[in-house]
Amino acid sequence: MTELEQLENEAYKDNVNIVIHPFKSEKIKGLYCDGIIALNTSLETDIEKKCILAEELGHHYTAYGDILGNDIISIKQEAKGRIYAYNKLVGLSGLLSAYKANCKSLYEIAEYLEVTETFLLETIEKYKQKYGISAIIDNYIIYFEPHLAVLELM
Repeated sequence: MTELEQLENEAYKDNVNIVIHPFKSEKIKGLYCDGIIALNTSLETDIEKKCILAEELGHHYTAYGDILGNDIISIKQEAKGRIYAYNKLVGLSGLLSAYKANCKSLYEIAEYLEVTETFLLETIEKYKQKYGISAIIDNYIIYFEPHLAVLELM
């Protein structure tokens, strides 16, 4: 079962319906409202669908009320959904796993983790904000600056 199918099953088990909808704007990739996730028909790959579905499921689990505004509460709610997706699809353990699989470039890491490069870059940027220049997991340091790198501690 693919990760996309796993996310779809997760949504189904949580009584969240998924619909494919042709939004007028291609900027809108997905929306969540009252137990329904709408994914834009413009999403071309299963990887892109997976990234958007994970974020919208994140909104289902973390958001409350209307978060479409520009106020600070809406912005924070929007961020929670994205952070949920970053942790679910990438996480520090995913970055470490990609390192252990000998992935060298951002393209290889994104391909290994089956996320878009844009999603991976957004994840790394969020982790920089959260952890600073590095984070420690198990016996490794994951550096986010000056570029993504992993160092094994002895």
